[in-house]
Amino acid sequence: MSGTEKGKALAEQAMGKAKEALGRAAGNERLTAEGRAEQTKGDARQTKEGAKDTLKDAFRRR
Repeated sequence: MSGTEKGKALAEQAMGKAKEALGRAAGNERLTAEGRAEQTKGDARQTKEGAKDTLKDAFRRR
């Protein structure tokens, strides 16, 4: 996984967790939902980059 994409994924996940926690503390359902969505986006980016790395490794071994 490229360092830039990995960093983006981790940043999205961290920001999402923070937004979700803040939303829960404030009783703001919209902020909580935005936080969950941002975490999911980070998870998806991380999964995509992991799959790309797996394919690259598979083709290198041939």
